[in-house]
Amino acid sequence: MKKSAIIAVVLLAISGQLSAQQKEQDKPNKRNMKATAPSKISDFPLGEENAAYAQYFTGKSWNAPLTFNKYLNVPINNITFEPGCRNNWHSHTGGQVLVAVGGVGYYQERGKKAVRMQPGDVIEVGKNVEHWHGAAPDSWFSHLAITGNPQTNENTWLEPVPDKEYVEATRK
Repeated sequence: MKKSAIIAVVLLAISGQLSAQQKEQDKPNKRNMKATAPSKISDFPLGEENAAYAQYFTGKSWNAPLTFNKYLNVPINNITFEPGCRNNWHSHTGGQVLVAVGGVGYYQERGKKAVRMQPGDVIEVGKNVEHWHGAAPDSWFSHLAITGNPQTNENTWLEPVPDKEYVEATRK
């Protein structure tokens, strides 16, 4: 009987230790936060890794095109950023609308203070306005990107947002 009780106590202790280790592994931290994309950050699809534009991003992003009817002329994509990911400074000749749909992110126009974005926030980016947008350092972020004037809209990609500048812009 004593032997059974001791074995039961040891098994309980081991299972408690394993459970605590699993909880610790499940906590977001800098090591595991960027490992894999979440299965769901918003009601929109995650899409594919954004390899075609990777050269214009610091960190990984995913792109899910949402509209396909070329006659509507309203390109809408769901872009998802891993924590700390942001795109380079850039501008659009036809403007852009950003609608935050998941997580926490930031938008900044050159020379202005960064704006924190949360689900439901809408940013209207004017023609030729240099800006960047991306995830907060500690959160995944997803937004809908709506291209203005798509027939003539061209992106001008500029330099990456330096880490120091990004940290300063996203400081709470």
